Amino acid sequence: MTSPAPEPPKPKDPMKGFRGVMSGTLIMEAITVALAVPVVNKLGGGISTGTGWTVIAVAVLLIVTCGFVKRPWAVPLILGLQVVLIALVFWLPAIAVLGVIFLAVWLWLLWLRKDVARRMAAGTLASQQPQP
Repeated sequence: MTSPAPEPPKPKDPMKGFRGVMSGTLIMEAITVALAVPVVNKLGGGISTGTGWTVIAVAVLLIVTCGFVKRPWAVPLILGLQVVLIALVFWLPAIAVLGVIFLAVWLWLLWLRKDVARRMAAGTLASQQPQP
């Protein structure tokens, strides 16, 4: 009696890997923003000011957002958090610089995601090629 032929392995989902990249970037950004708290304490009037609470809240929200990167509203939320950091330019320009840097990182990551989706649709990803 012959055994049934094994199913071919399912192709890897590159977007699943991208969610990991998003979560990792959020954690790195949260650490960077949290490391700015001493700057807020020294230059921004203290941690108990509105600027201090905003920076702490953004750091916490960045960590919480890691759990929601699968959701369709995660990217607008992430970009909104960058806008909040940039809006702090009026109170503490050093924090706004972080927002600009990470906004550039996120725009690059979103461009990469779009490029991978385009290649996936065209069937030109390495994981979509037949194995020898």
